[in-house]
Amino acid sequence: MAKRRGKAAYMISAVSEQYGIHPQTLRLYEREGLLKPSRSEGNTRLYTDEDLQRLEVILELTRELGVNLAGVEIILNMREKMAEMQKQIEAFVAMLNQELTHMQRPAAEARNSLIPLFNVPARRTQ
Repeated sequence: MAKRRGKAAYMISAVSEQYGIHPQTLRLYEREGLLKPSRSEGNTRLYTDEDLQRLEVILELTRELGVNLAGVEIILNMREKMAEMQKQIEAFVAMLNQELTHMQRPAAEARNSLIPLFNVPARRTQ
């Protein structure tokens, strides 16, 4: 059984041909931990669209920018950490917005109440 279901999957020969790289290069990327294709019941490598997007980044880094595989690994790890941090920031901002909404609601309700609320000065005792 393939590890990932419900997604398009491409065999190593199709990916190799599409991107103009040798199948051994794809196997090397897998050994180095840069790609993690799923496997079929017959143990055939199956590349998802997400794997292909990652491969495109790897190829851009190596071909266009001349980054070695160790550098590619570092860059990919940093990208993953940055994406996780972005999710955390978005969740934090959403929580802050929710808290601000809850804090503003009682003040708005007090302004819209039928009975005006006044600050009554404290009685002076003589």
